[in-house]
Amino acid sequence: MTRKDFKIISNWVKADSKVLDLGCGDGSLLKILNEERNVTGYGVDLSVDKIIKSLDNNINVVHTDINNRLDYFTDKSFDYVILAQSLQVVDNPINLINEMLRIGNEVIISFPNMGYWKSRLYLFLRGKMPVTNELPFSWHSTPNIHLCTINDFREMCELNQFTIVDEVISSNRNESVPTKFLSNLLGESAIFKIK
Repeated sequence: MTRKDFKIISNWVKADSKVLDLGCGDGSLLKILNEERNVTGYGVDLSVDKIIKSLDNNINVVHTDINNRLDYFTDKSFDYVILAQSLQVVDNPINLINEMLRIGNEVIISFPNMGYWKSRLYLFLRGKMPVTNELPFSWHSTPNIHLCTINDFREMCELNQFTIVDEVISSNRNESVPTKFLSNLLGESAIFKIK
């Protein structure tokens, strides 16, 4: 089953583009983009196991830490730089986004929304950190270090002069949340395109 953020990202990426996928995992997104949009590019991941899976998917992959080793890539060398469901695991999100904007013409970022009503209710009723489809780890075994809400992300973009070009806020039913006003409460995950 294809992740819902992959479908939206695929619709945003223009055909024949050059893409850099940070935290690419097994290369599934690049594989989809190659098949549907004829893109070329690279995946970047630190996990050797995931790099092997990317290679099995015929994805060009670079083994490096996205937190501090993106100087390999020259300015504006990609049409798109993508960070899909990995923002919450990076050491310094603002530095990484600045690097992504240096390397690519457009940046696409997806992340789980900690402001989602079910996460809020879980924390309120159980008094424990939420475990959800988007955040499947217990607090003690999670790789997540920078969880945020949709409102947090929008504010960070404004403070750092990152221009939001497009956004899709999706609920757990694979549907978009229609109003910006309620998106922080009703959106399980978010996908932003910024420049």
